[in-house]
Amino acid sequence: MRTSSVLIFVLWTLSVHAQSPAILTKFEQSHYLETVTYEECIAFSKQLADQSPLIHFQIIGKSPQKRDIPMLIIDKDGFIQPSDIRNAGRIVLMVQAGIHAGEPDGTDAMFLLLRDMVYEKKNLELIDAVSILFIPSFNVEGLSRWSRFNRINQNGPEEMGWRTNSINLNLNRDYMKAESPEMQAWLEIFNQFLPDFFIDCHTTDGADYQYDATYALETMGNMDEDITQWVTNVYEPFLLENMEQIKSPVFPYVTFKNWHDPRSGLIRSVGTPMISQGYTALQNRVGLLIETHMLKPYKPRVFATYNMILNTLKLLHTEAGKLQNLNAGADIKMMSRKFVPKTMAVKYKVDFTDTTKVEFLGKSYKTVKSDLTGGDWFQYSKTDTTFLLDLFEKSNPEKTVDLPLAYVIPVEWQAVQQIMLHHGFQNFITSKPYEIEVETYRFSKQVWSQNSFEGHQMLNSFDQKTIQAKIKLEPGAMIVPVSQRALKVLVYLLEPEADNSLVSWGYFNSVMERKEYAETYVMEKMAREMIQQNPGLLQEFEEWKNQNPEAAKNQWLQTTWFFERTPFRDQKKDVYPVGRIVDIQQLYKMGIH
Repeated sequence: MRTSSVLIFVLWTLSVHAQSPAILTKFEQSHYLETVTYEECIAFSKQLADQSPLIHFQIIGKSPQKRDIPMLIIDKDGFIQPSDIRNAGRIVLMVQAGIHAGEPDGTDAMFLLLRDMVYEKKNLELIDAVSILFIPSFNVEGLSRWSRFNRINQNGPEEMGWRTNSINLNLNRDYMKAESPEMQAWLEIFNQFLPDFFIDCHTTDGADYQYDATYALETMGNMDEDITQWVTNVYEPFLLENMEQIKSPVFPYVTFKNWHDPRSGLIRSVGTPMISQGYTALQNRVGLLIETHMLKPYKPRVFATYNMILNTLKLLHTEAGKLQNLNAGADIKMMSRKFVPKTMAVKYKVDFTDTTKVEFLGKSYKTVKSDLTGGDWFQYSKTDTTFLLDLFEKSNPEKTVDLPLAYVIPVEWQAVQQIMLHHGFQNFITSKPYEIEVETYRFSKQVWSQNSFEGHQMLNSFDQKTIQAKIKLEPGAMIVPVSQRALKVLVYLLEPEADNSLVSWGYFNSVMERKEYAETYVMEKMAREMIQQNPGLLQEFEEWKNQNPEAAKNQWLQTTWFFERTPFRDQKKDVYPVGRIVDIQQLYKMGIH
């Protein structure tokens, strides 16, 4: 009897070891309560690469503190060059974790998935047609700012990183202006590999509800129409159905019409290109934003992320050829003058007159008036409830622009030229002086933000008028043709009224500043001479004062009004220095065909 018991115990032990992974992640070792530090993230990434010829570890760049930014390349044949991967017929999936280092769910989810591939040989068939780029910690400096007090709203892990990098930049606001060395490294990798599908892993703040995770996909009009149809008709239904089957339903990213208040209705809108999936949409590449729910324990959040990535891989395994063709078709449309659109929407607005009803798995709540602050205090219970909510998801173009043939950036605007280089745009640099005719804009009625945002004083609103100009270009001017693969990114950056344009970020604030002025005693005399020569000017002046009563109380502003109508005014003030080339003869003049 005793011999039999021992034998059973030995067999059971062998069985357990046979079923257990060869290595446990820190997430598993801690009973699903902890995540990795920066040092542990690097070490585990290297360990995976050391254990498998399918995985390659590399450093893609340095942070401001000179910390290494890691990336893993997972390829069936161990290929690490984009050309080799493409020649093998595979598409590229890019997965990014830790752009907000206090939201590490994607790091642990991908470590589990890759560990299973390396040690358990699970799901290896999914990389037959797909190679993976995985950035386990994009914001390495945020991950190094380690504390249990970094996310006040979040239910685990026990300790985590910080939201921003060491110079307090939020990397998920930097995709367009690309000021951080981290984003510059990311753009270089993106342009080298040109991923076919992108996943960005986050944890969201906001209200309480039943979903472990929500998601965002750009299907409102800012991405290529054919790719959008594939997402809407193929990818999204597949993801929703498969997550439902494992009893982990997901829902589109939750934004309420009135913050915190589900009954006010849900809003879905076009993603701004300062954030990841909004940027990849302009690149005509699908971007999936995963937002796990902050109030849920860490374990279900990580596994929700794991299953969303795994299900994405499963579909890409079968749809690789289709998606590859769709992406190639979108690129051709952007690069060929024959297909380039004449106009483009550069800013969208939600239509609050158009609504549908949708079921939302929420939590019962009540709203009480705070006796401390006087504000609305939303008090959520643990009781599940299903709301039937208004959904506002129709976005209409708010700003549309006519496209030029090319943009010209004078040599003196080096910071702007450098941003063009970070995004990988095809360009021509002039080697001698030219005088050419362009279109540009004259700005007026500028209103700047009162507070700094990401280190910038944003230009929130302005009027612009199209003007014709003859400009002199010194050697080193950059000519950027519109007909190129990342056309949409280019137009959004350089058209002032576009969402996240460089003008809106304040890159051209200096041209809107008055640098020369007239003394009031000089203008008092000259204004009278001007009125004598043009009596109608007085009526125009009186109308301006009626429209600007505060300015009418200020002598200097009034005399400046007259100064701006003299030949002494600054002819370049408020004029956008980036030119729009609309006449092909101007390109021929510079030898560009």
